[in-house]
Amino acid sequence: MTLYFLIKYLHVLGAIVILGTGTGIAFFMLMAHRTRDAAFIARTAAIVVIADMIFTLSAVLLQPVSGGLLMMLSATSLTERWLLVSLALYALAGVFWVPVIFMQMEMRDLAHEAADKGHPLPPRYFALFRRWFLFGIPGFGSVMIILWLMIAKPV
Repeated sequence: MTLYFLIKYLHVLGAIVILGTGTGIAFFMLMAHRTRDAAFIARTAAIVVIADMIFTLSAVLLQPVSGGLLMMLSATSLTERWLLVSLALYALAGVFWVPVIFMQMEMRDLAHEAADKGHPLPPRYFALFRRWFLFGIPGFGSVMIILWLMIAKPV
């Protein structure tokens, strides 16, 4: 096994972690939200925030490092269109993902407070959930397109 293929393996693994964690988080948050049970939502959102910090953040930070190493080892030019588009989409995904982290934290806190007081979820929670859901579309969609670009490398 060459260094190139080891780094490529880690790069692909990072993409899988980002997509897998993102899909899992979206599924569990949506399922918890559908219950309208503040305590359940608070517990789910607490786990989601931890998962995002451990798995997604680690992969998001390592992707540019492994990608940069792959560029150097393969003599890939930064001017290749598929790579430039991928980098732009990566930045776009980040623009939507970073606020989602804070939304998840606030939804967790609002649900926890409602559960502790025996109150229904406040309107702010529902507004955040709608925004969280909408931010997921370009954030997750960008990552899906990046994956295709990495595989196809269209001219």
